[in-house]
Amino acid sequence: MISLKQLQTLDAVVRGGSFQAGARILHRSHPSVINLMRSLEEAIGFTLFDRSGYRTRLTEAGEAFYKHALRVLSEQAGLERLAGFLQEGHEARLHIVIGDVTPLGKTLRVLRGFAQQHPQVQLDLDFENLSGPRERLLDGEVDLIIHHVDPSDPRFECQKIDQVRIIPVVAPGFLTFEPDGDTRYAALRPYTQCIIRDTARKGEKENHFVLDDAHCITVADQHTKKSIIVHGMAWGHMPEFMIEKELKEGALVSIEGRWIRSSVVDIVVARVAGEYQGVMAQTLWAHFSRVSDRVGPG
Repeated sequence: MISLKQLQTLDAVVRGGSFQAGARILHRSHPSVINLMRSLEEAIGFTLFDRSGYRTRLTEAGEAFYKHALRVLSEQAGLERLAGFLQEGHEARLHIVIGDVTPLGKTLRVLRGFAQQHPQVQLDLDFENLSGPRERLLDGEVDLIIHHVDPSDPRFECQKIDQVRIIPVVAPGFLTFEPDGDTRYAALRPYTQCIIRDTARKGEKENHFVLDDAHCITVADQHTKKSIIVHGMAWGHMPEFMIEKELKEGALVSIEGRWIRSSVVDIVVARVAGEYQGVMAQTLWAHFSRVSDRVGPG
């Protein structure tokens, strides 16, 4: 049976370069260190040290064993840190939902900074559409959401981290007429519209920009919606940051005008107002607050 005490002693001997040096590192007697290494060699069935020279060296088998021993010692040290972390009341996991029009790159950079500072915390990320993020937050399933929320809704506490413009677009040639600034939604009714499926499970769902009685293709995410529109299968509204390249290259054209308008939504990090927040949930909230000015709009 291999013990942690034996592995710790092995490490001290290797780092010190001798049994005597290992004993000094561990504040133990020289004979006790020798006995621990002998008992370890008996337990594993092969010799760890070449004792023929002046300096104690590992055998080839000893080198391989020592490398794996270091992994065990590292995991043991990590386990002790985690135990202390949890003992202080810190959460081991945080649940976060990211909304469908949230700029993912910027959001993940913020979360990466938090994860680097707090490696003991596991981040569980889910992705929801339309009213789905707010529903999961209000149902107590997640700690925070990164989405658009009505700032006047007293159920939420929010801090703005970004701003997104939603633009009506179409692939060139999809429409049989040339849209202009006076084009109305009624002119689009004969054409297929691509819409996002609301992931909320109950209550009234959102239907932003959806034309009543028009033929629709319903998709589960914005990336699929973009592909549908780019391939000339439908028209629809898209976040500007996702289609900047296509607009510049002419793969998509805006049909925004006097009647068919774009919209601007604030992206916020939100939590339920007045509810108790764990230590790490509060730390993540403060982290967003510190970096929000650097994230900036757009």
